[in-house]
Amino acid sequence: MQIATKSEVTIRALARHDLDAVVTIDAETSGRPRRAYFERRLAVALKQPELHVQLAAVDDGEPIGCILARRTLGEFGRTRPGLRIEVIGVRADRKGEGIGARLLDALHRYAARHGIAELRTAARWDDHRMVGWLDGMGFALAPDRIVECGVGEGYRAERSDGSELPLPQTPGHETNYGTPESNDFERVQGTRCDVRPMSPEDLPQILRIDRGITGQDRTAYIAGKLGEAMDDSAIRVSLTARLDGAIVGFLMARADLGDFGRVDPVAVLDTVGVDPAYGHRGVGHALVSTLFGNLGALQIDRLETAVLTPENLGLLGFLHDVGFHHSQRLSFVRPV
Repeated sequence: MQIATKSEVTIRALARHDLDAVVTIDAETSGRPRRAYFERRLAVALKQPELHVQLAAVDDGEPIGCILARRTLGEFGRTRPGLRIEVIGVRADRKGEGIGARLLDALHRYAARHGIAELRTAARWDDHRMVGWLDGMGFALAPDRIVECGVGEGYRAERSDGSELPLPQTPGHETNYGTPESNDFERVQGTRCDVRPMSPEDLPQILRIDRGITGQDRTAYIAGKLGEAMDDSAIRVSLTARLDGAIVGFLMARADLGDFGRVDPVAVLDTVGVDPAYGHRGVGHALVSTLFGNLGALQIDRLETAVLTPENLGLLGFLHDVGFHHSQRLSFVRPV
C-alpha cells in the first residue's frame, strides 16, 4: 500500500504566472480581489528588480503563500537600508503550518546577504492576529510615529470663500492657526511660491537642499525617487517650490494602492525639504497645499507619513499644523 505524503514546500521568487494565485490568497484576507494592485507591483518589480523582493511559498507547483517587500534607501529621514514588508499572505487552508515564518526567514536571509540592516512593516493596533504574529517573529515597535490626514481636511491656501488670510509679518514667526480667524484649515499659502511638478533638471538643486538639511549625500535615493516620478506619474506625485528664481523646497509622495493590506487608495509622503535659508516663509505649507489639491484630483482620500521621534519633533509639529493626526497604525522593525 502506498501512503500519500504532502510534497515539500519550497520558497522561490514570485513569477508573473503566479498572479492569479496571489490575488486569490490576498482576497481571502482583505475580503476583496486587488488584481490591479498586484499587476502593478509585479510589473514594477520586473522593471526594478534591485528595489523589490517578492517571494512565493510553493507546494506541488502551486503558490500557497507570498511576501512582497520594497527596498528603502532614505524614506522618512532614515539612514539605514531596509526592506519594507508590504504584503504577506498564506492560503486559508494552509495557515498554521509555519509558512509565513518560512517566507519571513527567506526574506531575512536575503537581507543579510545584501547588506540590509532591518525589516520594517506596519499594522493596525487592533489587528491582534497580525500584531501577535509580528511579536512572535521578533518584531518590536519602531520609533517612527505614523501620522495621517484626510485629503479634504488638510491645509489649503485660502479660506473656503476664496479670500486670503494675512501673512505673518515677523520673520521666523509662523501664523498661529489656533486663532479664531484661521481655524478652518483652508488657510493662507504664506508666500508666493511657484509650485510645480518636479523635473529631471531639478535634481542638483534638490540635492543641495537635502544636503543642507541632512548633512548627507543622498544622491542615489533622491535620484531614484525622481526617476520614479518621471516614469510613472500616476503613482508618484513630486513637487518643487521656487522663490527668487531658485528651488527652495521639494516634496516627494507616491500613491499607495494596496500596501499593508489596505483596500482604499492612500498617498504616502516620503520626503519633504525646505532650504533652511527660506524657513518660516510658508514654503512647506505651499508644497503641502498643492499636494492635497493634486491628490484630490487623483481621487485619493488620505495622505500619511512616518516621523522619527524624538529626532524630528519640529517636522511632527509642522505636520500637525497642516492637518495631520496620529494614525491607528503602528510601525514595527526587526533588525537583521
